[in-house]
Amino acid sequence: MNTYYATNLLVYAGVDIIACLALNLQFGVSGITNFALIVFQAAGAYAAAVLSMPPSSSPDYSFQLYVGGYNLPFPIPWLGGALAGAALAIPVGLVVLRKLRSDYQAIALLVTSIIANTVITNARTFLNGAAGLALIPQPLDTQIDPRSDTYSYFFVGLTAVAVAVVWMIAARIVNSPYGRTLRAMRDHELAATALGKNPVQLKMTVFIVGGAIAGLSGAILAGYITAWAPSEWLYPETIILFAAVIVGGRGNNLGAILGALLVPVGFEEVTRLLAAARLRGRTGWLTGRCSSQRTSTGASRACRPWTAFRSRCHEGRSPA
Repeated sequence: MNTYYATNLLVYAGVDIIACLALNLQFGVSGITNFALIVFQAAGAYAAAVLSMPPSSSPDYSFQLYVGGYNLPFPIPWLGGALAGAALAIPVGLVVLRKLRSDYQAIALLVTSIIANTVITNARTFLNGAAGLALIPQPLDTQIDPRSDTYSYFFVGLTAVAVAVVWMIAARIVNSPYGRTLRAMRDHELAATALGKNPVQLKMTVFIVGGAIAGLSGAILAGYITAWAPSEWLYPETIILFAAVIVGGRGNNLGAILGALLVPVGFEEVTRLLAAARLRGRTGWLTGRCSSQRTSTGASRACRPWTAFRSRCHEGRSPA
């Protein structure tokens, strides 16, 4: 396993853990079926991008159109991404969480995700449309060469620090009296209301906190891959995060981390490696079969590329 693959896997695992912790606070602890979580991650990514990038009139960035371009140093873009996620959660929560039941909330948030992606895709002058943003500066890339192994390990360290901070915040919320109130609201909202709790206020608070955490995960991811486009945050990405939270155990922070390591990272990577190993095994079998067969004149038989899925060898022809 080379350094690039290992560090890439660790950074993506950290981003998925942060996103799953955000979803666990909303869905696992509070019962909010937030099918628009990926929108808050995208808001953080776009905010971090425009805060760290220079103006679009700069020579190296003139091929794309976007608002902002403030060229701010790290960690301001990451903090700005978290604030952008929290800020977006306020109007969305006020519209969706106040009057709608949980099943209609899920539908409304899913539609919000689709609409937001469509709007950003077609509004090119806002955030460069479907092409997205490129050449997003990485944290402290002027102090450390981003192409070096040292920087890869450095970014893994930054991601680990962010995961630790988010974990502490999530643990404090879940284990506090406020967290117990959220679980009571999730299990029986009418009973919690009868005891004097305000479900809308509780939902709004945790919705904003989850939006901020999701925005931070988007800021980290955009800073790592140095690009962000609407194709990165389609609504099926949220379904994968839901699967991770459910597999790990709803309402459990450790379960959310385990689910993030299993579903978005573990299952996808294992299946990809198994497919690659199977293809290599089949190719090796064909190569051995072809090389073992000889013609009467001693010339070896050659397998042509399009016979990879057939168990047939063709006679090799010598050039004229």
